[in-house]
Formats: sequence, structure tokens, C-alpha cells
Amino acid sequence: MSYTFSETAYFKVFFHAAKHPHKPVNGVLLGKKSGGDVVIEDAVPLLHHWTSLSPMMEIGLDLATQYADSVGLKLVGYYQASDRLDDTSLVPVGEKVAGKIKSGFSDAVAFVIDGDKLGTDEVALIPYISSASSWRPYSGNPSPFSKGSSYRVASDDIPRRAIALVRDERRHQRFGDFDDHLEDVSIVKAFGL
Repeated sequence: MSYTFSETAYFKVFFHAAKHPHKPVNGVLLGKKSGGDVVIEDAVPLLHHWTSLSPMMEIGLDLATQYADSVGLKLVGYYQASDRLDDTSLVPVGEKVAGKIKSGFSDAVAFVIDGDKLGTDEVALIPYISSASSWRPYSGNPSPFSKGSSYRVASDDIPRRAIALVRDERRHQRFGDFDDHLEDVSIVKAFGL
């Protein structure tokens, strides 16, 4: 199976991490399977305050599922970032949410944002795959997001453009997640619900 991140999905994940660099963030990935490729078309940023399995997480997941259904997509994955740049582990909550997504989409994947790569021209994502009852970082060759990899972005310049949108247009500041929506309901349109 291969996985392709659209520009929209990558930008949303990137903006979410950029807006809250000192906090853990998480969200879900929406897409569809086409042959042997899962196309990740969109992302729904969920939380930066209540990143545990909380009522807010459950409600956010339900709303994301409803939104995905309304636009003809499925929940195909999960993403998270840590509050520490050097922490690239998938936390237990992430494993549980990814497992829940996998129960509805057998080719589900999880990604952890690599804080060390956020400000570079490299894709700042580490894929995690399900093996038996746990999730582990993908370790195959070629390495993720390199030439010939089964993990790719729709265009090689997406990471560079994401950085420019944050640096030059401060696009991440106009971005909101479900936690933001709980504090200000006018933010709901910022993440598609």
C-alpha cells in the first residue's frame, strides 16, 4: 500500500503544529483508497488542549467522521505532534485513536510530526504502521518521502511552500482546531466542520 499526502492535508497538519509549537496537537486524516494508493486529501485538526481520550476527543472524532462522510471521504489516518521537538513517539492515545480508525479502514496509517524537520524543506512526518496489536515507525526502504517510497507528497515543493506560508503570510495564525472552536464557535469554518 502507498500513501500520498495532498497539499491541503499537509498544509493543515503543518499549520496545526506551527500554531501550537509548545503543545501536543493531534488530528485525523481524510481520504480514499484508489487501487493500491491511499490518497490523503484533507485533515481535521482536533486538539491542542485536551489531547487525551476525553469527551472532547470523542466528540471531535464523531464530527470528523460526519464531515468525512458528507464529502465522500473516510477517516484514513491519525496525526500528532509532541510538545518536545525530539519526541517522535506515537503516544498511547494516538495508538488507540489510530486503532479505532483502523477498525473502520483496514489500511489506516498514523503520522508523528518530526519537530526537527518542521523548518526544513523535508517532509516533517514519520509514518507509523500497525503490526499485530501495536504501532511502530515504518522502517522499510526506501525511507519515507524519498524517491520511490510508498509514502509521498503530491508535489516535492509542498514542505517549502508550507514554510513560506507560515513565515511570509502567517497562515497558521488564521488556522483553528476543534479546541479553538470550543472557545470561539466562529472558528468552525477554519477546519471544515
